[in-house]
Amino acid sequence: MKEKQLPKYMQLKQEILSWLHAGKLKANDQMPSENEIAEQFQMSRQTVRQTFGELEQEGWLYRMQGKGTYVSTPHTQKSRDVQTIGILTTYISDYIFPHIVRGAESALRARGYRLLLSSTDNDKEKEKESLQMMMSQPLSGLIIEPTRSAEGNPNLSFYLSLDYQHIPYLMINERYPEMNCPSLIVDDEEGGFKAAQHLIELGHRRIAGFFKTDDLQGVNRLKGFLRAHQQYQIPLLPELVIHYTTDEKGQKPYESAIDLITQQAERPTAFVCYNDELAIHLLEAVRTTGLQVPQDISLVGFDDSSLALATEVKLTTLTHPKTQLGTDAAELLIDMIENKRRNGSEAGKVYTPELIIRESTIRVMPS
Repeated sequence: MKEKQLPKYMQLKQEILSWLHAGKLKANDQMPSENEIAEQFQMSRQTVRQTFGELEQEGWLYRMQGKGTYVSTPHTQKSRDVQTIGILTTYISDYIFPHIVRGAESALRARGYRLLLSSTDNDKEKEKESLQMMMSQPLSGLIIEPTRSAEGNPNLSFYLSLDYQHIPYLMINERYPEMNCPSLIVDDEEGGFKAAQHLIELGHRRIAGFFKTDDLQGVNRLKGFLRAHQQYQIPLLPELVIHYTTDEKGQKPYESAIDLITQQAERPTAFVCYNDELAIHLLEAVRTTGLQVPQDISLVGFDDSSLALATEVKLTTLTHPKTQLGTDAAELLIDMIENKRRNGSEAGKVYTPELIIRESTIRVMPS
């Protein structure tokens, strides 16, 4: 089960903006009719009308009575004095990202800014393309989620260009280590520590950890997981730590979980998962082997997403601020643009994740 996608009007809005940015529609070109767009995108005319209304209000389009809707000239758009902020995330419509984007969009709109949205699909080359597209626009600032942040920053030149052009930007969820920009991040190491600590205090001694390590979130969650074992002096077998990349996430964790359950002399009694999406995936792996959560294997997720409540076994998980992070990021960036806050890294924010205990973890008796 996935998070609810962005509203249809916003999806359409981003599509039309992409046409304008790519030059498919030029100043004073007539837009397709509401009926044509409704049919093309399988949307209601009301949704199309809402999208057109917003684009008119923001100065991208203008309407001529009895003739139709047209693309505004750059001069007209500029005269509206509506500034644009770009948001570049790894994904848009999946998992926790719609909440982040909605929080940001709400704050931007409240303060008179419009949103230009793009995603990288967690691909470095697409990050480059998105940055090129964003920087070709008259942007006032950028909110960026780094792509595979643990694998370096081959697009450093674009970030240096932002600095050179004095375009304010900040990063969310993580920050490329070499960049001195504000960031709004979760204390992922503390989250990984709390997840393992919870299980250790329930008596678990064979805890397997599954972490996506091509981003720094996963690296830091793993670091916290290891620190908990060290602090409680719990031996950790190497085979109980599973690390994987974005490209491997569909198979490697699942297959590794099956192997741990079925091939080890002493199977793990608990799994700490990189996020809720993986926890649901591994819940199915446990069931495939004929075992149950939490009676045989306890599970801890991360992010407190809607997936945590999507199955009959409600997940114990760590919180992620989601909507609040999006709102805070937009408000901080606007303050930077309007010179109300300094642009240094100290202007950012760290959110402490809280453990939400539900049904997927139980106490075990020491063996």
